[in-house]
Amino acid sequence: MKATVSSEIDSFKTAILQGIPDTLPPKAQLSDDISHAPMRKQILTVDEKRLAVRNALRYFPEAWHQQLAKEFAEELLLYGRIYMFRFKPKYRMYARPISDYPARTTEAAAIMLMIQNNLDPAVAQHPDELITYGGNGAVFQNWAQYLLTMKYLAKMTEQQTLHMYSGHPMGLFPSSKDAPRVVITNGMMIPNYSKPDDWERFNALGVTQYGQMTAGSYMYIGPQGIVHGTTITVMNAFRKVLRKGDTPNGKVFLTSGLGGMSGAQPKAGNIAQCITVCAEVNPAAANKRHQQGWVDEIYDTLPALVDRTRRAIEDSEVVSLAFIGNVVDVWERFLEENIFVSLGSDQTSLHNPWAGGYYPAGMSFEEANALMVENPEQFKLKVQESLRKQVSLINAHAKKGTYFFDYGNAFLLEASKAGARVMAENNIDFRYPSYVQDILGPLCFDYGFGPFRWVCTSGNPKDLRKTDAIALQVLQKIMEEAPDEIKQQMQDNIVWIEQAEKNKLVVGSQARILYADAEGRAAIALAFNEAIKKGQISAPVVLGRDHHDVSGTDSPFRETSNIYDGSRFTADMAIHNVIGDSFRGASWVSIHNGGGVGWGEVINGGFGMLLDGSDQSAKRIKNMLFYDVNNGIARRSWARNSEAIFAIKREMNRTPDLDITLPNIVEDKTIDNLF
Repeated sequence: MKATVSSEIDSFKTAILQGIPDTLPPKAQLSDDISHAPMRKQILTVDEKRLAVRNALRYFPEAWHQQLAKEFAEELLLYGRIYMFRFKPKYRMYARPISDYPARTTEAAAIMLMIQNNLDPAVAQHPDELITYGGNGAVFQNWAQYLLTMKYLAKMTEQQTLHMYSGHPMGLFPSSKDAPRVVITNGMMIPNYSKPDDWERFNALGVTQYGQMTAGSYMYIGPQGIVHGTTITVMNAFRKVLRKGDTPNGKVFLTSGLGGMSGAQPKAGNIAQCITVCAEVNPAAANKRHQQGWVDEIYDTLPALVDRTRRAIEDSEVVSLAFIGNVVDVWERFLEENIFVSLGSDQTSLHNPWAGGYYPAGMSFEEANALMVENPEQFKLKVQESLRKQVSLINAHAKKGTYFFDYGNAFLLEASKAGARVMAENNIDFRYPSYVQDILGPLCFDYGFGPFRWVCTSGNPKDLRKTDAIALQVLQKIMEEAPDEIKQQMQDNIVWIEQAEKNKLVVGSQARILYADAEGRAAIALAFNEAIKKGQISAPVVLGRDHHDVSGTDSPFRETSNIYDGSRFTADMAIHNVIGDSFRGASWVSIHNGGGVGWGEVINGGFGMLLDGSDQSAKRIKNMLFYDVNNGIARRSWARNSEAIFAIKREMNRTPDLDITLPNIVEDKTIDNLF
């Protein structure tokens, strides 16, 4: 057995080091056992299609061009993209123990591990198409890019940096030991070329890609990556609508989407102790989440769903129910059946409404996929018609007391473009809040709390349990002296980490997420580093975060929607964040156009950092994690957010070298009669 395992590892290492193979692999047959990306619309002219094939062929020797040209043209016509399926490796795609990777630096091996985790079929939404989540959140544009990137990482020394241009490995450049090992950009377009059709065109040409947030930065950890934020959101949403002393038990949270990110909703609902009803049009996605234990029960008819929901309400249950079908039909049927919905939201990928992110009501999944390609204009009309109907039903539920919030997926934005009645009386704001405006912004981001995460590169669950115990101990100690303003956040996270293993959150790598501020992140990371040094954790730990954080993202309809000084449409914070992290100790950094709210609607940045138990790691932790959080708090305080002003003043009192420009507060009467 040991010999077989050793042989598999050797074969894997050989394949990585080879990169583009010496001989042309056989043509691939796509599996029906996994979900595939929808066909993209045919947007290229004949000349552009020729250019797309020419662009793809430059990865390969001339001797293969004649054969591959025809094959790539077929892919382009059939799928709207050139994925180079033939070059997908034959080895299993998953996060191996870090010691299995052929690398000259530990940081490079960790990055290889994270890339493979993003493409693991148990984790990725459309693994054959290299799409991790969100319908179009890609790690690479094609398999040649994957092969070359892994080879570069294997060759890399501590004096080199790999530069990634939207999935394409531009190459290794001389740098220094203190520089990031990888610098990643995705979709960084000239502003006037950042409309949805621009993505379709330039992605089809093979020159840019949509990295979403953590897909293109190799930091996705499965639906766990969003479940904590969703849990906090749902818990605090119930706190807003329930009377003191009431619990969410037996109360309905109705939403939609069971894909890469949205698949976290049922698990979050269970942790928040409510009834979650989540609709999903793609049977494969719904069944995948059910098989993984992320949703309790699954139904494919409305009568059965209604009966089960009624029983759950009567019995004050905590349960998650998936419905294979369209959420518009559920909103309509629940209204007819007088089933009260306490909380409502939506997590379909409306940042990508015309290419599989949202499916219109009144059509089957298969019919919609066909219409999307055969008649994209008609498909767009159907989507907009469906959005108008969905909003009309939500408005009817809201009149009965439903608290509806936008989950930052561009639902309200796209609904407004479709002419749905989502605008407030001033015709400027939406009638429903973003969850950041009402919950995560003032309660978390302004105080510096955000989605800190880590991955145990050994792949050993024992190491993950050890990190959970360390994080819990650190939080409990900080809680003893925490000011009243952040005690609720601290307590929520202590409960979260106490229950993390019981909730079976791991999909793919042995990873964990936890909302923490700069103090908590640094203290936890330093404790991890010390445990690695002492051998209490058996291998290095990768630190990271969601881009959906205090500082990482400028997104006017989500992360920075609670910025009211007029600067929410600027992107200075995200740019400064990734630059600042890069020279303070990040192992890799990334900056993307796009994300959960759409191409051209957001700029977001992230990082990865390897902890290896060294003194150098400890120094990087103190330098980088402090800046990564406080950069955003400073910007939020300058916007006059009172919670952020409190947080940055507190930090300046503790950190003499921190000196932040604070706003002077202007009374309303000073400016009320000026114009």
